[in-house]
Amino acid sequence: MWDDNKNIKTLIEIRLPGEINKPIRAMEVVITGFWQIYGPPNWFEEWWEGQDDLSFSFEIAAINGIPHFLLRIPKKQKELFETHIHAQYPDAEVFEVEDYTKKVPQNIPNDRWGIWGTDYVMPKSDCYPLKTYKDFENEAEPKEEKKIDPLASLMEGLSKMEKGEQIWIQIKAKPITAENDGSNFMERSKKEYNKLAGRKEKPPPPPIWEEVIRILRGLPEEKHESEEAFPEMGLTPGEKDIVTSIENKRKKHLFSCFVRYVYIHKKEKFSGKGIKIPMSYFNQLNNQGLGFMIPRGETITKVKQNWYDFFWFIQKRLYLKKRMMFRNYKRRVPANFPVDDDESTYVLSSEELATMFHFPSRASVPPSVIQRIDSRKQEAPYELPVEED
Repeated sequence: MWDDNKNIKTLIEIRLPGEINKPIRAMEVVITGFWQIYGPPNWFEEWWEGQDDLSFSFEIAAINGIPHFLLRIPKKQKELFETHIHAQYPDAEVFEVEDYTKKVPQNIPNDRWGIWGTDYVMPKSDCYPLKTYKDFENEAEPKEEKKIDPLASLMEGLSKMEKGEQIWIQIKAKPITAENDGSNFMERSKKEYNKLAGRKEKPPPPPIWEEVIRILRGLPEEKHESEEAFPEMGLTPGEKDIVTSIENKRKKHLFSCFVRYVYIHKKEKFSGKGIKIPMSYFNQLNNQGLGFMIPRGETITKVKQNWYDFFWFIQKRLYLKKRMMFRNYKRRVPANFPVDDDESTYVLSSEELATMFHFPSRASVPPSVIQRIDSRKQEAPYELPVEED
């Protein structure tokens, strides 16, 4: 279950400092710190109080051409999130804001406002990682202006949106462990690794009674067919890269996630770029031969007019799909909630999440695209004199 509204949430916005010199890797350190909210509820809390594992969501909201970086987090854990953000980005400002989803008409779609949106799925196993910042960023490059930031194109596109247009991007994440993961990611990824590496699974040990009989009869110990000590040695360079990437993802902090975006617009302001900008961004993360994400067909807010159902309430079905997309985004729940299915959520690592959501530098995204602060507000030093009444 993902409806964790029993845990009171708050929305915080992060205002970026004038300059960020740290690599994207710093955001992975921040997200690894966020993993600390992990703490599954006990039996009473889950089944009696209706609580779920703590989770949070990374959100980017472009409102009238101004991108905002936001986090929706458990209110009780606000200090923890702020601490990890300021540890890597000490000049950033963090403050609570009102939920932007409440600042548009709540009956969207209506006569004046429309919506287009989709959830994302990973059609190939999520054991295969997406393209991450390490594939874009050359850590050895000393000049910031020569580094490549995959978020730059998204920010540039969002800044082009006009008044009456909004693009919302949502990446929800729930910390998981090997012991508390309903999708059995660690077991699945291990099998995928062994299959690609050519490792044979060890047969289960024989029952104890067979071992006793063998000893009593004085039979020699069974010899198994010899196996190659290092089957990975026979892999091609490309196959080795795939096996290594799966193993590297297993070593990271992991989160059960889902991703979606919506384009909300006044009817007269609709433009195709509002659909294509986020879609192009997520397409950058597709890793050739490894993991990739695509829009989930049944959640896209359109209805195919096939010959066999042309007269079956096309407009009503379209309206319901749009209402469901708007509701799911506001509630931060996966597609088809409350029904769980294998496609609604998937496992992403801290490295993959940092690639999707991080704070770009001035060199990659100039102040004309993102509003930045010149300096962080500080409290007055304690040694300053205070006038007495």
